[in-house]
Amino acid sequence: MATPGLRLDTIMEGDCIEVMRSLPDKSVNLVFADPPYFLQLKQDLHRPDNSRVDGVDDDWDKFSGFGDYDSFTHAWLTEAKRVLKDDGALWVIGTYHNIFRIGAALQDLGFWMLNDVVWRKTNPMPNFKGTRFTNAHETLIWCAKDEHQKRYTFNYEAMKVSNDDLQMRSDWLFPICSGRERIKVDGHKAHATQKPEALLHRLILATTNRGDVILDPFFGSGTSGAVAKRLGRHYIGVERERRYIEVALDRLAKVRTLPDDALDTTVSKRAQPRIPFGTVVEQGLLQPGTVLFDPTRRHRAKVRADGSLSSMDSTGSIHQIGARVQGAPACNGWTFWHFEDKGSLIPIDLLRQKLRSAMVV
Repeated sequence: MATPGLRLDTIMEGDCIEVMRSLPDKSVNLVFADPPYFLQLKQDLHRPDNSRVDGVDDDWDKFSGFGDYDSFTHAWLTEAKRVLKDDGALWVIGTYHNIFRIGAALQDLGFWMLNDVVWRKTNPMPNFKGTRFTNAHETLIWCAKDEHQKRYTFNYEAMKVSNDDLQMRSDWLFPICSGRERIKVDGHKAHATQKPEALLHRLILATTNRGDVILDPFFGSGTSGAVAKRLGRHYIGVERERRYIEVALDRLAKVRTLPDDALDTTVSKRAQPRIPFGTVVEQGLLQPGTVLFDPTRRHRAKVRADGSLSSMDSTGSIHQIGARVQGAPACNGWTFWHFEDKGSLIPIDLLRQKLRSAMVV
């Protein structure tokens, strides 16, 4: 639920620190930040054909030194922590120029690291001089407000399903923003560091829920807002450059939120309502006296009125009896035990799923 008085789905113009100070305490679910890199460029970069590389040389990326950059970093992170809800989290992305200084600031301010994620670029800019390795990745840090935070959003099952039923790893492979996705004005990049929507899609889907509020204090061309809007989340963008705001407003006006049925994601088993086996019996989905079998029909047990099972001289829960008949230390009784229906064996877990579905409003 959004904090009363909070302006949602809007871009606030001004210095990020001053604007964030105007936001209420504990009002946003997630902060995504793509702050200045402080590249410390000494001269223009050129390709072998002597054409100039369109890099980051804007005033917003210039600081007088590391001390100035560190003070700026501590200031905006302090405000980010204040506006985050108690179960909120923060993502920040950077290059080798700045991410380690930001990481130290995060720890100084009491944030708790959850993951660092490597965004490996499929099409990085080459190292034209051949004097270093090609810079082919950026680093993202995901952190909770502090080490004592018990709850934060992580849609583990959704990430696993999207990764072909394998746990999602902390190295992500995406191309840099190019081609039709790259926004241009008069033939030039609208923003030097526009991020690919695919990167934000994964991040937002993984660590927010529908209706959550995402704050981006360095909104730029509005990638985070565009993805948030499409995925049914709210955004608050902060941007000091009017030229970027105009680009973002035009971009956001063209985005449509996906329909509700397309926004449903795979729910974590931990988030699903707990259904004791006794409830299955109470609801009449299995009658006392029903005989249950393992998948091979080697073992059998009888359902009792209180939801326990009896097998030979033993009684206990579906898990205890399942383990006992196998001589195993543990057993998931929901998948081990089956009931017979028209000659076929059906796992009792299907009855649990039926009850869970009935609980969804």
